[in-house]
Amino acid sequence: METLNIEFTDVGDDFLTAKMPVNSKVHQPYGILHGGATAALAETVGSCASGFLFIDTKTQIAKGLELSINHIKSKKEGIVFATAKPIHRGKTTHLWEVKIVDEYHNLISICKITNIILAKK
Repeated sequence: METLNIEFTDVGDDFLTAKMPVNSKVHQPYGILHGGATAALAETVGSCASGFLFIDTKTQIAKGLELSINHIKSKKEGIVFATAKPIHRGKTTHLWEVKIVDEYHNLISICKITNIILAKK
């Protein structure tokens, strides 16, 4: 999170939002937001949403099991915001939709992340 400057900005009963600046640290060779950085933001928000909102972190841990992301629009500079909302909340898996938008509310990427919920050892 520190490397990509990801910061949590908002939390509610059923969502978690974080932001990430778009600059040369997260650019791919063509000078636009790297899909891997976008995926890292989405997985951070989706995984942490399970932990912050729906599990007992003293006895359980959420780990990303699958990540699927579609990149809709490129971004050269500014800020992107990722908001995770639950699609399914089971005892052993959580499925999240993560929408990534820019500061002008343009859709940049959309993601689905499945988390597995495990007992801490």
